Amino acid sequence: MSKNAKKVLLVVTNVSHYDVDPSHPTELWLSELTHAYDIFEKHGYEQTIVSPAGGKSPLEPRSLKFPNYDKSAKAWHNDPKRMALLEHTASPEDINAADYDAIFFTGGHAVMFDFPGSEGLQHITRDIYENGGVVSAVCHGYCGLLETKLSNGSYLVAGRNITGFSWREEILARVDKLVPYNVEDCMKELGANYSRALLPFVSNAVVDGKLVTGQNPGSAKETTTKVAELLG
Repeated sequence: MSKNAKKVLLVVTNVSHYDVDPSHPTELWLSELTHAYDIFEKHGYEQTIVSPAGGKSPLEPRSLKFPNYDKSAKAWHNDPKRMALLEHTASPEDINAADYDAIFFTGGHAVMFDFPGSEGLQHITRDIYENGGVVSAVCHGYCGLLETKLSNGSYLVAGRNITGFSWREEILARVDKLVPYNVEDCMKELGANYSRALLPFVSNAVVDGKLVTGQNPGSAKETTTKVAELLG
C-alpha cells in the first residue's frame, strides 16, 4: 500500500432485526459493501470498516440469496479473512477523521435503527466533509446523514441533491410496515432535494459536489465509481 494511498471509511450496521418484529431479521446488505470494497481496492485505496458500536456486523439473509448473492458477495462470504473484518469492525472512537479522504455508508434496513443516532459517526462525517473529503451513501445508507450537521449548525443535506432507497421501493419490497420511518420524506423535511429513478431498483447515483448518493443495492457500483472519480 502506498504511503499516499487515499483512505476510505466504510460504515456498516450492528443491528440484527426490526424493532417491531424481532423475529424478522434485517442486517448488513452484503453486496453494497463488497461492490464498494472491490472498486476501492482496485484503485489502491486503504479501507477501514466502522460501525456505530464497533464489533460484529451481521449479514442480511436476503442479501445471501439470488439475485443479490452475486460473484462479489459470494467471494467475500467464502473468504474467512474478509468475514473476520465484519466480526471486528472499528468503533467511531477508534477513528481519526483527519486520516480519511472519504466515508461510504452501506445499507440494509438495519441502518435505519443505528446510523442516525450515532454522534460519533456524525462528527466523523462532518469533519471529513469540511476537510474537503467525499461523503457518500448507498441505499438506506443515507439514513446516516439524517442528523449530521455542519459546524455552522445547518444540516449537511439541506439544499443538496441526493437519492436513496425510495418509499416506493419500500412498498414493493413489502417492508413499509416494518420500517421505523419514511427516510425519503425525512430527507425532504430537512431541505434535501431528493430524486429517484423513473423505474424502481435500477441503478441511480447522484453527485452534488463532494456528496455522492446511490438509490438502491443495484446502485452500489455506480455510486462507488463516482466516489473514486472524485478521489482520483
